[in-house]
Amino acid sequence: MVHVLYKKYIIILILSFCSAGILSAQTAAELETLLKTSAVTYAQAARFILKASEAADISSSREAFNFAVQRNWLPKNVSPDSEARLDDISLLFVQSFNLKGSLFFSLFKNKHYAYRELSARGILKSKSDPLMTVSGEHLLYITGKILSIVEGNK
Repeated sequence: MVHVLYKKYIIILILSFCSAGILSAQTAAELETLLKTSAVTYAQAARFILKASEAADISSSREAFNFAVQRNWLPKNVSPDSEARLDDISLLFVQSFNLKGSLFFSLFKNKHYAYRELSARGILKSKSDPLMTVSGEHLLYITGKILSIVEGNK
């Protein structure tokens, strides 16, 4: 029952993104592929998050990855093709969406405090682990939660 409701929530998010034009550059096929991905790569995540946040309109996943690494939004020691971890992606979310963080995040700007910031705001699922890999469905879920907060602040 919960899984069915969760899938309906994801589908509603996708439709609202498309209708609002926020992810207009993302095609339905790309979103479907992302939903079926059990663990996104850093390159996939970077491209999707950067487009969703409008921080950069980069069509190549590798270029998006390099863009994020150059800005220290992703660790320099990760590969574009390796599976993305939640703590690393949390930093990318906070930085690309320009979310104002806690005092510790403002001072250190690292993945640990980015993860804690998203947890404290209720953006991450309650049973998430910073070292877990991020599925495409989870990436869409987090993006939707952040977009709703950002849109609410305008």
